[in-house]
Amino acid sequence: MSWLVTAASTTVPTESTQQAIGYPTLFVLVLLGALVPVIPTGALVSTAAVVAFHQTTAPFALAMVFVTASLAAFLGDGTLYWLGRRGMRSRNGSRWLEAIRVRAPEERLEQAQVKLAEHGVTVLVLSRLVPAGRLPVMLACLVADWPLRRFARGNFPACLAWAVTYQLIGVLGGSLFPEPWEGVLAAVVLTVLISVAPGLWRRLRRPQPH
Repeated sequence: MSWLVTAASTTVPTESTQQAIGYPTLFVLVLLGALVPVIPTGALVSTAAVVAFHQTTAPFALAMVFVTASLAAFLGDGTLYWLGRRGMRSRNGSRWLEAIRVRAPEERLEQAQVKLAEHGVTVLVLSRLVPAGRLPVMLACLVADWPLRRFARGNFPACLAWAVTYQLIGVLGGSLFPEPWEGVLAAVVLTVLISVAPGLWRRLRRPQPH
C-alpha cells in the first residue's frame, strides 16, 4: 500500500507546483483579456482567489493573486491605450482603435466624455468596476488626447480596485463552501450576474414602444 500512497502523492500537484503554473497563467490571461476583451478576466480572478483561499498558505497566495491580476490588468490597459493613441494619430487608424470603437457605442461614449470632463480620473476607477464600462472611458480619454502618463496615473488605482473587488467575490465563494470547486462555481455565477445586470437594467429602463 505504501507504493500506492507514494504514487498518488507524486501525481497530485503540490501547492508550490500549482502556484508556479497558476500565477503566470493568470497573468497572461488577464493581460490578454485587457487587450482582447472577450476573456472573462473578472471570473478568472475570482476563481484564482477561491483556489488561493483553500490553500494552506492562503494569505500569501491571495496576495500573489492580487499583485498578479492588478499588474497584468494595468500593463494590458496601458498597452491597449498606447496602441489606441497610435491609431488616433494615424490617417488610417488601426485595428486596435477600431476594436475599442466597436465596443464603445456612441451613446456610451458621449456619457463617458461628459463624466470624464466633470470628474476626471475618478471616472477611470469606476469604469473598471462597471461591466463594459472600461472601453468607452478609455476611448473618451483617447478623444480628449490624454497622454499615456496621465491615463496610467488614473488607471493604476482603477486596476487595484478591480482586482480587490473580484478577489473579494472569490473569497466570499470560497468561504461559503467547503470544496474549492463549489466556491469556484459560486464565484463564476456571481461574476456572470454582475456582468449582465447593467445591460438588463438598461433594457428595463428603456421606454417601451406604444
